[in-house]
Amino acid sequence: MLTRRLVLTRSALGLAASAALLWAIVVTRAEEAFAVSHTDEEWHKLLTADQFAVLRKSATERPFASPLLHEERRGNFACAGCDLDLFASTAKYDSGTGWPSFWAPLPNAVLQSPNGSAFFGIEVHCRRCGSHLGHIFNDGPKPTGTRYCINGVALKFVPK
Repeated sequence: MLTRRLVLTRSALGLAASAALLWAIVVTRAEEAFAVSHTDEEWHKLLTADQFAVLRKSATERPFASPLLHEERRGNFACAGCDLDLFASTAKYDSGTGWPSFWAPLPNAVLQSPNGSAFFGIEVHCRRCGSHLGHIFNDGPKPTGTRYCINGVALKFVPK
């Protein structure tokens, strides 16, 4: 018989298991070697508090908070951690989600890893410094059908 206590207990155990899996993935990523790497102390000096939270601790910025959400000039969106060009402005579109969205990255720009949550899709990282950028979902426009939902604070716009 399902009781409220049984449902709450199972829910709590499921959340704990998900958190443990996410922690294991974050630790694994942090231990990887990247072309650009710094200690947490060095990252703190290079990034704003919001950038550090997103890029190094996988936080998510508030929706509709980024000025890059409405950026429409021609250029590239680069990693705020290491300046690697990640997305071309020609791949940007308005997904209505509140975060800058792209249907494809530039070649050899990003890495992907599962984050243990079907709700949050696949996690996207910068190939050069390993910084967390956002997530990938399968509800984007043609030609790829993919939506790279990226935190604006994780990006720098470089006009061309």
